[in-house]
Amino acid sequence: MPDLWAGTDAGKAEHHCTVIDADATVVLSRRVTNNEPELLELIADVLDISDEVTWAVDLNAGGAGLLITLLVNHGQKLLYIPGSAVHHASGAYRGSGKTDAKDAFVIADQARMRRDLQPLAAEDEIAVDLRILTARRYDLTADRTRAINRMRAQMLEYFPALERAYEYNVSKAALLLLTGYQTPAALRRIGKNRLATWLKNRKVRNAPAIAAKAIEAAEAQHTAVPGEKTAAAMVARLAREVIALDEEIAEIDKLIEGRFREHQHAEMITSLPGIGTLLGAEFIALTGGNMDAFGSADRLAGVAGLAPVPRDSGNVKGNLRRPRRYSRRLLRMCYLAAQVAAYHCPVSKAFYQRKRAEGKNHKQAILALARRRLNVLWALIRDNRTFEISPPGQDAAAA
Repeated sequence: MPDLWAGTDAGKAEHHCTVIDADATVVLSRRVTNNEPELLELIADVLDISDEVTWAVDLNAGGAGLLITLLVNHGQKLLYIPGSAVHHASGAYRGSGKTDAKDAFVIADQARMRRDLQPLAAEDEIAVDLRILTARRYDLTADRTRAINRMRAQMLEYFPALERAYEYNVSKAALLLLTGYQTPAALRRIGKNRLATWLKNRKVRNAPAIAAKAIEAAEAQHTAVPGEKTAAAMVARLAREVIALDEEIAEIDKLIEGRFREHQHAEMITSLPGIGTLLGAEFIALTGGNMDAFGSADRLAGVAGLAPVPRDSGNVKGNLRRPRRYSRRLLRMCYLAAQVAAYHCPVSKAFYQRKRAEGKNHKQAILALARRRLNVLWALIRDNRTFEISPPGQDAAAA
């Protein structure tokens, strides 16, 4: 039977699948609904034509999730080609129009010709769970930051002294205060002692000091700004929203830690200084927990944006830049872990200081450290061992 290549332009409600042979002749082109029965029928029809089929999709998650799972469960060879690659490749094909059928043909033809496409395999269940949980946590922290910024901007309009009295992003006591009292007049009426008692009843630590700051701010302003009542109500609402977000983030953190500890690489990952439960969970979520999918530490570094690519032209040589396409979240995870290690791990600190002595600025030195540490993390997972600081006299700058 002839070899076939099946390209699928994935969508939310429908997919378009185009199947071609070795001569790039279309043998099947069909739009299918993104439902299990229709997708199973498509797979069966393609396999009836040939048992040797290479499938390719332009999404590795989202709307293509069901199709990917069905193909993996059927033991099919499946490749991933990014949508941006499909877009750029389309310019080399006849016609300037864009249709789902053409995109599906381009995907199939690229799978036929290219040998550098990323294969898709069955995903680690824990890695999938961590991807969902860490994505939710990322959204919650963004919502929290937005709510705090809006709350402070609102306070600045009618009560600037109270706005600058506390660090609301780290002080739960200040948020609790705002749920009950938001205006200068209300704070003056309750007074310092009764406010301290009110806070203490809500289990606020150091309630007298918190109350004293609030009363001091209230005494600094005796003018009511127009719209104060409505603004104060909005501040109280936002403060309650931030507290609720904090509670949900704490719940998500517990779920992340529990699921992360079940992963086979958890101990190895967290043994590297600078990587705790949250950053370790991010690493597994963003890499799938399987290093074999990358092939080498250099490939992983490229995905993380830590391996510069040349931008040479003519007489310009040695011009290195970060690649255009890389995982921002994976780079952030590596950068944060390296930054912590540079201050708390003696081996990483020595490497960081050496890079600074070479003339690199702080960011460059941290990125260099993150790149070196990624090699170490790769080796730890490959060898199934935990990190140990090398004895004096050995070259341990890779930590």
